Amino acid sequence: MLPISKKLSSGELDHTLAYLYGDALDTQKQKYLALADAFEGAFGESDDAALFSAPGRSEIGGNHTDHQLGRVLAATVTLDTRAVVAPRNDSIVRIHSQGYTPLCVSLDQLAPDAAEENASEALVRGIAERFTQTGRKVGGFDAVTASDVPKGSGLSSSAAFSILVSTIFSELYNEGEISPVEQALASKYAENKHFGKPSGLMDQLACAAGGFVAIDFEQPEEPKIETIDCDLSKLGYAICIVNCGGNHADLTHEYAAVTKEMGDVARFFGKTVLREVDESAFYASLGQLRKDVSDRALLRAMHFFGDNARVPKQAEALKKQDIETFRRLMNESGHSSFTLLQNVCPTDASERGLALALALSERMLTGKGAWRVHGGGFAGTILALVPLGDMADYQAQMEKVFGSGCCYRFAVRPVGGVKIG
Repeated sequence: MLPISKKLSSGELDHTLAYLYGDALDTQKQKYLALADAFEGAFGESDDAALFSAPGRSEIGGNHTDHQLGRVLAATVTLDTRAVVAPRNDSIVRIHSQGYTPLCVSLDQLAPDAAEENASEALVRGIAERFTQTGRKVGGFDAVTASDVPKGSGLSSSAAFSILVSTIFSELYNEGEISPVEQALASKYAENKHFGKPSGLMDQLACAAGGFVAIDFEQPEEPKIETIDCDLSKLGYAICIVNCGGNHADLTHEYAAVTKEMGDVARFFGKTVLREVDESAFYASLGQLRKDVSDRALLRAMHFFGDNARVPKQAEALKKQDIETFRRLMNESGHSSFTLLQNVCPTDASERGLALALALSERMLTGKGAWRVHGGGFAGTILALVPLGDMADYQAQMEKVFGSGCCYRFAVRPVGGVKIG
């Protein structure tokens, strides 16, 4: 038995696990024990093995605003990617992720490898390259991982994995000194330059920071972060995710089109991103803009200006525990995503799961709850704010349509990527 397994079994780590997982302590302990057994089976005994965890994230407000250097409101969730990790004496990273082919990356070569696009190896190599560029240390390790963050769910499974890797590098080789912002920037670099995904910074920073967090990306290398203490259950509400099916993996072209079209509008004004464009100048120039960019690009820019202005109002409502204002703003954001941003229905598919889930939510929650597309959109999940007294019925109705286990209530996790023990 690994020493870390003995710590788990003895209860030595119970306080930390309860802080992360609340009432699910016993369940999570068993998951870590099983992971430790898997590590020993894959790599043998290690006195240095430790537990790591990085959470998924929920986007609460600010849909597709981060890549335009806008504002977002996010929260880390209790669904996470877990690992048992031990350092190596060389530059080899070996990761066995349950349900996936084991990967092996040599950190002796950190340049992007075209053969690794859309693969986890690209994330490991890219994060390591970024850290070495900024003077941080990297080194080899063995890890066995498992995740409760569903792939394609809108809860940022890829960002959770990236922050897990960056947390491992930070703890094993940098005395835990790499900040959440540094970790997020390295993860974004890896996704953009190595993995081939044109993501913004919100997913990675939310996973790294933890809790409810309002983020302003106007200065992308030094984003402003404000944590907010709010327990929605004490206000009479549950927040939940409904998984409508589909997978984000085949939708990179849809996400790239959003970024490109918003950029087309910005470039009309000689700017790079919409955050740099004056909103009044945009509306005054609509006639001329239509000659240069598509109408969809204009609608998406309209969404950006509206949602970017809503985020600080949502954050303020949470701080004041003003659930009615928060609920109204969440619905406004969802309506904007559906009608202006248009990231509910893929352009080249008949699947309309998100639209169906939103329509059903509207029918059940009008006047008392809120609902919106969640994350990148086009497939995956919606987010719902449901009165506690309606939660059981809402969940039952959604599972009748989208299958057992599709609707899950989550708690907000107070921290991002961590070494547990």
